[in-house]
Amino acid sequence: MNAWEALVLGLVQGLTEFLPISSSAHLRVVGELIGDVDPGAAFTAITQIGTEAAVLLYFRKDIARIVSAWWRALVGRNGTSAAARFGEGDADARMAWWIALGSVPIVVGGLLLEDAIDTSLRNLWITVGTLTVFGILLGVIDRVRPQERELTQLTAGHAVAFGFAQALALVPGVSRSGGTITMGRLLGYTREAAARYSFLLAIPAVLGSGLYKLVGSLDEFGQPGTPGVGATLLATVVAFVVGYVVIVWFLKLVSTRSYLPFVVYRILFAGVVVVLLLGGALTAAGTGV
Repeated sequence: MNAWEALVLGLVQGLTEFLPISSSAHLRVVGELIGDVDPGAAFTAITQIGTEAAVLLYFRKDIARIVSAWWRALVGRNGTSAAARFGEGDADARMAWWIALGSVPIVVGGLLLEDAIDTSLRNLWITVGTLTVFGILLGVIDRVRPQERELTQLTAGHAVAFGFAQALALVPGVSRSGGTITMGRLLGYTREAAARYSFLLAIPAVLGSGLYKLVGSLDEFGQPGTPGVGATLLATVVAFVVGYVVIVWFLKLVSTRSYLPFVVYRILFAGVVVVLLLGGALTAAGTGV
């Protein structure tokens, strides 16, 4: 992978990570089109560190408030009962616990399905199906469900439901943000609340996955068929810059508009992938898996 290819893939990652259109699917397709190779799950996970750094920067005040409230509750400053330590009477402390609880499904799923995530689940015919099916689900649910709940109304059960929706994104094409936003709308949360929680819930999962993949693939960088350290670093930095801009734009957009444009885009993108597969421009299993 040369610098130009890394620049393009970093741009793709930054543009698509926070939108409900699947960044992993886009990296999988664009990577093969411009470099004749699937950049791989490790590259995808590591470049996501860049976009998650953008989340940390944008939500820094919220994160500081949540972590501080969680610590105060944990050490008993809000009371020494179990309920107080688990955030009773403090929405920010509860949010920290709900994020931790909601992160469990994707951690377990990622460890159990690691080999499949890196290989068979990256088959583009699977991606076509998940792009289409989950796009339609988002469109239908967003249209019929009322916007009744804010994040202050989040419960343990809802946190688990969000977590399982996020875990589905281990399959390229589902979209981590798309899955969690769809679940949020199904549960009646406002579009903005669902999007904001999607960002917050992603922090431990995506950073953890990226760091895990980084440590596990250090000896593979630069080997034939794998991106080098320099290319991966460049892509990660570009993803950070572009991702920050997308966060600002996306949160403003969903406060006034529906998710319909993203639904239409997912279906059109799936159609393009089908044409490219049938035309031989893409290989279903990928050349890098």
